[in-house]
Amino acid sequence: MKRGAPDPAAAGSAPTAALVAYGALGLPLAFAALPIYVHVPRLYTEGLDLSLALVGAVLLAARIVDAVTDPLIGWANDRLPRRRLWVVLALPVLALGMLGLLIPPEGAGGLWLFALLVGVSLAYSVATIAYNAWGAEVAYTPDARTRFVASREAFALVGVVLAAALPGVLAAGEGEAAGLARLAWVFLPLLAAFGLWTLWRAPAPPAVRAGTAPVWAGLRAALGEPAFARLLAVFAANGIAAAIPSATVLFFVADVLQAAELAGLFLVLYFVAAAASLTLWVRVSQHIGKLRAWLASMVLAVAVFAWAGLLGGGDLVAYGLICVLSGLALGADLSLPPSLLADLLARSRAARHADGHAEPSSGGRAAVNSDGYADANSDARAEGGLMGRAEGHGRAEGRAELRAKGQAAPLEAGACFGWWNFVTKANLALAAGLALPLLALLGYAPGARDAEAVAALAGVYGFAPLALKLGAIVLLWRWRHAIEPG
Repeated sequence: MKRGAPDPAAAGSAPTAALVAYGALGLPLAFAALPIYVHVPRLYTEGLDLSLALVGAVLLAARIVDAVTDPLIGWANDRLPRRRLWVVLALPVLALGMLGLLIPPEGAGGLWLFALLVGVSLAYSVATIAYNAWGAEVAYTPDARTRFVASREAFALVGVVLAAALPGVLAAGEGEAAGLARLAWVFLPLLAAFGLWTLWRAPAPPAVRAGTAPVWAGLRAALGEPAFARLLAVFAANGIAAAIPSATVLFFVADVLQAAELAGLFLVLYFVAAAASLTLWVRVSQHIGKLRAWLASMVLAVAVFAWAGLLGGGDLVAYGLICVLSGLALGADLSLPPSLLADLLARSRAARHADGHAEPSSGGRAAVNSDGYADANSDARAEGGLMGRAEGHGRAEGRAELRAKGQAAPLEAGACFGWWNFVTKANLALAAGLALPLLALLGYAPGARDAEAVAALAGVYGFAPLALKLGAIVLLWRWRHAIEPG
């Protein structure tokens, strides 16, 4: 087939098949993440009688390890940019780790919990960072990048809903520990089936030149790129705004709405609405641009969530409507920021090509079919043939010339997604670290019915995120030309 010519298969049914195949791995990865954050603390405190203080300390220590390792994993991905290989290596470790974490042996203590949390988190991060970089590199048009991200996030939302609903169903009245043990066994065939689907049928990642920067220099280089640093800052502010309600929603439903038994239903409404909105936001972004579409979703979230802090006991229909509308806004949060990052990486590669430092493939990139993603066959040929000849000379000469011109080195996908993963996890930690102590300071304790305590909970849940979301809106608009030129 002529390099760069449309792939006849891809022009027919392949585009949808390629998108779905790439997105499939998002389901088991999201399925694994939810029990770690939601169910594990309660499993080890109530099921194994570990103290709340010990479990909290272990979770904090594991999160510190996670925070350090995610950027390092991103750097390693750039040193060996074999995205599929990293995923293949990570998935078996993730599978075994989830079994050990959710089916702990009798007498398991804090050391077991720490070791399994670190192992599962490392495997999850290795797979996620490589998977996200794969999606950013495989598409060569802005619309195609958004479609690949949307496919991944749609599968992820299905995984979250399944992981939230199945423990209670699988428990069959035998308790939460039994439900989580069965959930771990359900996870294995899900991971195998959806992981193989992506690895076997998704478009191959293009051949990418290996990074050569020392570890800290490579990570600093990503943060030294103003457009990436600004996008990451907006993503962080917006993410913390979304994470505060996540950390407090169960308390809000139980003690403000006084409907603890409906918490699962509200979460399902929220995530189903997000999944349903992904296609909408893809289309909106095609008409007004990704940044303005993301901005519109933030404005929608503020307009909707501003009413949450005013709700009281029995306002269930109103809260259900808030869940649906804020879920619609969530669809943009999930699909558009990673797509903007993918566009930023593409612009960095294009600038490198314009300076004559092409990637090891024809015309500076892999062949592109009519639907905007790489021709996997040409990628394989490029990786086997041109890479060895062009890489050593072009990499050293290109970076030397960039330094001579006083320009920053081109952005590397692994480093960027390593920082992205770090911020995603830090958002959850910071939200809990800010919201929960603030609630205690304001006199709230779980189960409270005192009017002042309940009002404090409603205020933190409904109003605290608004300030952060408004700040994210201001920053996104102020930096719009750097984040999305033109």
